[in-house]
Amino acid sequence: MPVTFIESHYCLLHDMGDDHPESPDRLHSISDQLIASGLELALQYQDAPPASLAQLKRAHNDDFVDSLVAKSPKEGKVQLDDDTFMMPHSLNAALHAAGAGVQAVDTVMKEQSLAAFCSVRPPGHHANASASSGFCLFNNIAVAVCHALEQYQLKRVAIIDFDVHHGNGTEDIFKHDDRVMMFSSFQHPFYPFSGDEHTNTNSVNIPLNAGIKGEEYRSMVSPWFDTLNTFKPEMVFISAGFDAHREDELAHVMLTEADFEWLTQKIKAIADEHCNGRIVSMLEGGYALSALGRSVVAHLKALL
Repeated sequence: MPVTFIESHYCLLHDMGDDHPESPDRLHSISDQLIASGLELALQYQDAPPASLAQLKRAHNDDFVDSLVAKSPKEGKVQLDDDTFMMPHSLNAALHAAGAGVQAVDTVMKEQSLAAFCSVRPPGHHANASASSGFCLFNNIAVAVCHALEQYQLKRVAIIDFDVHHGNGTEDIFKHDDRVMMFSSFQHPFYPFSGDEHTNTNSVNIPLNAGIKGEEYRSMVSPWFDTLNTFKPEMVFISAGFDAHREDELAHVMLTEADFEWLTQKIKAIADEHCNGRIVSMLEGGYALSALGRSVVAHLKALL
C-alpha cells in the first residue's frame, strides 16, 4: 500500500516577505528533492481541501477562529506577532494546510493508504487554542488529531513532535485530554522557551542542549518507545520539523537526515505493532532548503 503525499498550490501563495525564512521555497525544495531521488514515482498524490470552520473549532476556540478569518486582509499585511503575518493569500493557505491533515486522517483510516505526509505551510504547532504565533496560524496537527478523535472515535492517539522548537501550541490544546499522548524533543533554552517545566501527565518532553549530535539524541529519545508500547496508540501523528538539521542556521542541533530516517523507522515500528501502520505526518519547520528536501526524502523512505 502506498504512502500518500498531500499538498496544495494554495500553500505556495502565503508569503511573509523575501527576508522571512518560512517561505514558499520550502515546498519547492521538497518537490525538487523528490524528483531528484526518484521517490516521487513511489508516492500517491492528493490535493488538500480547505478545512471547514467546524473542523478548526474542534481544536481552537470559536472566537479565535472567527477573529482570524475576519483579520484576513484584502491587501497588505496584518501582523499577528513578532514574526507571524497574514497577507491576502495567507488564510486560504492556512485553511488548506489544516485541511490536508483532515484528508490525511480520512485516507489512512479508510485504508486507502498506509501513511500520509502533508507537505504544507504555514506550519502549525505553535498555534494554541486561542492564538497564532511562531509562523503558525492554525494548529494543523491538532486539527487532524481532533478529526481522528471525533470522526473515528479513537481512544488513544500519539503525537511525536521532533521539530527543534517545542510544540507548545499542540501541548496546550491537548493538555487535559487523556486520549492524547504527546512526545516532543526540542532545543532549550530556545523559542518558545517552554517545555522544561513540570508538564502534564500526557506530555513527555525532552529538552536538548545546543550542539547535541545524532548519537546522543538517539539515546535521549529512545525511552519514548517503551512508553509508546505501553500506551498502544490507535494512530500515530508526527509533527515533522526538520530544523534540527545541522545545516539549519535558525537553530543549533546537529542532526542529519540519517537521524530523521532512524527516528521515523522507530515510529513506524510502533505504528506497525499497534495500529496497522496508521501514520499521519505533517510538515512543521525546516529552513535550510537543501537539508529540508533531503530530510523529507529520508523521512518518506522510512515511511515506505
